[in-house]
Amino acid sequence: MVNTNLASRAESLVDHLRNYRGVAVALSGGVDSAVVAQASYLALGNRAVAFTADSPSVARRDLQDAIAVARQIGIRHELIQTTEFADENYLRNQGDRCYYCKSNLYDTLIPLLPQYQLEVICSGANVDDLGDYRPGLTAAAERGVRHPLQELGFRKKEIRDLAQYWNLPVFDKPASPCLSSRLAPGLEVTPERTLRVEKAESFLRSLGLADCRVRYHEGDLARIEVPIENLVWFTNPQLMAQVHSTLKELGFKFVTLDLGGLRSGSLNDLVSLTFKNKFHLKQS
Repeated sequence: MVNTNLASRAESLVDHLRNYRGVAVALSGGVDSAVVAQASYLALGNRAVAFTADSPSVARRDLQDAIAVARQIGIRHELIQTTEFADENYLRNQGDRCYYCKSNLYDTLIPLLPQYQLEVICSGANVDDLGDYRPGLTAAAERGVRHPLQELGFRKKEIRDLAQYWNLPVFDKPASPCLSSRLAPGLEVTPERTLRVEKAESFLRSLGLADCRVRYHEGDLARIEVPIENLVWFTNPQLMAQVHSTLKELGFKFVTLDLGGLRSGSLNDLVSLTFKNKFHLKQS
């Protein structure tokens, strides 16, 4: 049986997007932007185009998920090369890295709007994002990027339900921020480090840990985060030794397990209040 309330919410999102002449969807490969891409295509057809950034900060599995989702939806899909790794402000990773990343993404997209006859850029940001430290939202606000899920009050649970309602394959995909977000503030972002994180997390997922983070700290220290219920998994001495040896082979000098479990944005605890206050004020 179709959930009538969910169907109504889906239609409200589609109707909302019909207000634009054309929409560029920043499609990351996650569930939020996939829902925006589906709604945009239902609302506008060929006047909706999905764009996915490709850089050393984008995990290959996320890139492939974006390609697969766009193909299933039927929306036109373009891969664009972003150049945040050429920006010293981004590489310094001083707590405002995400601001420069999103600035680069949107500044790459804006000149493409006339070429594709599009009016606005839409992101997958939702209401739950407003309670976190998100410098990227400041970059979006400065460039007139719209957030239809936020504007209509969608939270993560409802977005996942809507993705399942539309049969999108990423409806239950764990959150997957960019690889650079795994590097502790103050640790320079390099392609070598993001690749090391990607390989380490891919290895953990191959062992059955679908939701995990490998946080990269000074001194080539890997801090593994998994959901609390999965911590017991590491009491197996053989598996623990396998994880330790594999991450050491990848280039980490120290491998630790965070007993606090998986926490989205845990590295934000290391961001100075100066940056937090700066971007909070700009977003409000």
